[in-house]
Amino acid sequence: MTARSIRVTSFSVRYSPRAVVTCTSLGILLVVLSGYALTVGKFPIPAGQVLSMLTGTPGPQGVDYVFWTVRMPRVLTAVLVGVMFGVAGDIIQSLSRNPLGSPDVLGFGGGAATGALLQILVFGGGAMAVAGGAIVGAFATATLVYVIAYRRGVVSYRLVLAGIGIAALLTAFNRYLLITADLNDAYRAAVWLTGSLLDRTWDHVTIATVAVAALVPAALVMSSRLTLLEMGDDTSASLGVTPERSRAVLFVIAVGLTGAAVASAGPIAFVALAAPHIARRLVRSAGPSLAGSALVGAILLLVADLACQQVFPTGDLPAGVATGALGGLYLAVMLGTRWRRSVR
Repeated sequence: MTARSIRVTSFSVRYSPRAVVTCTSLGILLVVLSGYALTVGKFPIPAGQVLSMLTGTPGPQGVDYVFWTVRMPRVLTAVLVGVMFGVAGDIIQSLSRNPLGSPDVLGFGGGAATGALLQILVFGGGAMAVAGGAIVGAFATATLVYVIAYRRGVVSYRLVLAGIGIAALLTAFNRYLLITADLNDAYRAAVWLTGSLLDRTWDHVTIATVAVAALVPAALVMSSRLTLLEMGDDTSASLGVTPERSRAVLFVIAVGLTGAAVASAGPIAFVALAAPHIARRLVRSAGPSLAGSALVGAILLLVADLACQQVFPTGDLPAGVATGALGGLYLAVMLGTRWRRSVR
């Protein structure tokens, strides 16, 4: 379908009818999955009781506690973290002009993990301290990658190469921290490094909510510039965009989303890589689809967590295990498809 526009006085918005229908359908699916996730777990809660508690009617004492203290923070964290990874992945893939680009590849996730590990293993910080460490680590890593890649501007291949190198160094350092840590602390950190939604609290929901409320609207405002940047610096500059300034702002948004996502649930793999690809296929868009990527990211992470709960009824399997396995399969299929196209 061709894009259409809505004009109100001097303000005009272009939209794709297919994108609107797709995002609406994804939003409905996300609501249904979220409602289902609130009913399942170690202690199943009937759908009727879930609806009653959501509308303000207190449930039985034990059920009320499980719903508001255990189940709701876990589901909200999954949705918000999936949104952040999806948007961050779409921005990074567009800026790097690399279909395999993601915060993990550029080292942002690894930097956030390093900052969080230092708080867990060295300083013994709580949830908010770990979150702060993750965000600081992500921005410190991003700054280093950007400085290394900058030579009269940032070229996508230099950005990717610098990110891969820094990510490798951070992975080695993170392993060193685990090896030298106390056994109990190392186990806690290892579970966190896998990417887990276990034991999420309202502190994690708060961190994720603030980041989504502040950064996702900013990303949507910058989406038109992101589309132009994919065409190259010369083309985008001729259309009125300042490439370096716009790239830096989008870079900061992606890093902030990555840091907050890792702070809330750990460095969960695959979501930031796959969500933009799936969203573009559904929307049939050659350029970025931030809203679609956000919804697909939330659905992917929520489905992964539900799958872990079904396979292990105790609910102790980290969601990052499922996303990592799916990510490997998805990457193999994607590379195989590209290889077949190149052979033809």
